[in-house]
Order: sequence, then C-alpha cells, then structure tokens
Amino acid sequence: MAILSLDISTSCTGYCILDPELNSVTSLMDLGFIPLSKHKSHFSKANIVLGDLREMKSKYNITEIAIEENLQSFRSGFSSAQTLSSLAKFNGIVAYLCEDIFGISPKFFNVNAARKSVGLKIISKRKGGADTKEQVMNWAADALKGYEWPTKTLKGGPRKGQVVLEPGCYDMADAYVIACAAKLEHI
Repeated sequence: MAILSLDISTSCTGYCILDPELNSVTSLMDLGFIPLSKHKSHFSKANIVLGDLREMKSKYNITEIAIEENLQSFRSGFSSAQTLSSLAKFNGIVAYLCEDIFGISPKFFNVNAARKSVGLKIISKRKGGADTKEQVMNWAADALKGYEWPTKTLKGGPRKGQVVLEPGCYDMADAYVIACAAKLEHI
C-alpha cells in the first residue's frame, strides 16, 4: 500500500510516495520531481509525466492518489488568468492519467488546508516570514532529517561555484506536504 501525491505544474511536477502505515520518517518510499520546462506543449509534458507514472506503477502498490488543488482565484502579484487556465488544464490531464493508469480516482487537497493539517504555519512576509516556498522547504527538510535533497552547482554569476538546491526540491516539498495530509486521513 502506498500514497502517491503530486504537486502538478507545467514547469516541474513534484511527487512523493509514502507508506500510510509507518511513521513519518520511515514511511518515505520515494520523493522526486519531473522537469517539464524544456517541453513546449501540454501533450509532450503529459507524455513525460505518463512515462514516470507508469514507472511508479511498476515499482509501487499505489492505493491512493492525492493531488494539490489548482489555484482558483487571482491574488495581486501572482498568476495571470492565462497561467491559471493553463495550470488547470494540465492538472486535469495529469489527474486523468493517474486515474487511467492506477484505476484510482485522485483526491484533491487545498494547499492551505493541507499545510494546516500537518501543523505547518506559514508566517506572512509582512509579519517577518520568509518566502512561502522557503518555509515549506524548511518544514519538509526538518521532517525528513537526513534526506539528501538534490543539489546543483551554479556555473556562472556572482554565486558561481555555490551549491544550491535544485529548483524542483520546492515541488518535492509541496508534494510531501500533500502526502502527509493524505496520510493523516488514514489515522
């Protein structure tokens, strides 16, 4: 038995696979991201995700699928209508692929409700908090002590030679939050 969670985006899709029966540290079965930014159309991106989903099906006994709900409203300084529409389309395509491959209807989780259910309190920037992505990443890194997050070495610019987290780590952290929220529903 395993929970597959997805943080779906057209540039990078994070995924997490947890065993719903074990404690939080030992329950992690797989955690990663699918880079999609180099592919142009939704269909080519969907084919990349399809290949990864098929590989997951061959490795794990997925019994539940949890997907982060796509954004449904505008917020000042964030995504445009076109971006929200594109994300909603791709979210629907990937949700369909999940149901088709695994024979399981995905359950959609509101990101704010999921964070709250796992005890992750986001402190707004105006109250002195870091960027939301950083807060989620820090929470996941703390929960998964000892996990080696993917890194890259910067090749140019003022930080040349510095080792930083791969950008996909933030999608992995979001997928982990969704998986933990889905797991809590079993307890």
